[in-house]
Amino acid sequence: MERRVTYYSQGARISAVVYSSDGAGPGRRLPGIVLCHGFTGIKELILPDYARRFAAAGYVALAFDYRGFGESEGERGRLIPYEQVMDIRNSLTFMETLDDVDPERIGLWGTSYGAANVIYTAGIDPRPRCIVAQVGFGDGGRELSRRPPEEVAAVMEMIRNERRLRVLTGKSTMVDPLFILSDPDSVAFFQQAMKELPQLKTQVPLETAEATLEYRPEDVVGRIAPRALLLIAAELDVPTPADEFRSVYAKAGEPKKLVVIEGIRHYDIYQGQPFERSVQEALDWYGRYL
Repeated sequence: MERRVTYYSQGARISAVVYSSDGAGPGRRLPGIVLCHGFTGIKELILPDYARRFAAAGYVALAFDYRGFGESEGERGRLIPYEQVMDIRNSLTFMETLDDVDPERIGLWGTSYGAANVIYTAGIDPRPRCIVAQVGFGDGGRELSRRPPEEVAAVMEMIRNERRLRVLTGKSTMVDPLFILSDPDSVAFFQQAMKELPQLKTQVPLETAEATLEYRPEDVVGRIAPRALLLIAAELDVPTPADEFRSVYAKAGEPKKLVVIEGIRHYDIYQGQPFERSVQEALDWYGRYL
């Protein structure tokens, strides 16, 4: 069963879909899972595949559009991680209000940028009981720091100029998201996805780049324990290298688990056997801890 719902996050109306099995209802409260998308993602992309599998396994799953994306209200394309974290926290609160959800048994699931978001959310909010994060990152600035000094200097100068522009004019420079997430794998994936979901096409402010470089979910991951954290990485990942989650894992407390799926790249996890593996790993983890 799938039903469309709306609720609010800091005044912006959030559009979402609740997925549940036919057996859920006021007389039978089930554990819930809030699904959190990645960079500029919308609820129609990838999330239904996972949400339906979770619902079939006996969970109530919620897939939503962050503010400013998809059908949700908010400034179009504004992607600031701490604001998305607030959207996740308000989604948790909404789940607590549902008659068919056990408010004491709500977990988080996030992919890519959403994986970083669920780690950060669980690090500052004690309510999520069990967290699954796949193909994400722990420090948004780490990869840039490894690039040649002249490349780093050019990026930082761009950010400084954009910061001054916002202060002096109140406006942001809007760019194609693939200006920021520019690796070939991401370009190919999003170009194909936009053919199937034209509403995915948007622009984001350059402020997104600055905010991402400063975003370090691994700084708060130690606060998740004793709640359970599962990290799933792709061995050949380019946008979010597997070493990102190795670093997160090292800083996390127990119970924790790191799974590195061999031989796959970032977007391979959304189809075929890697998808099946990621679903089963998540269900096993939720079954044990949620």
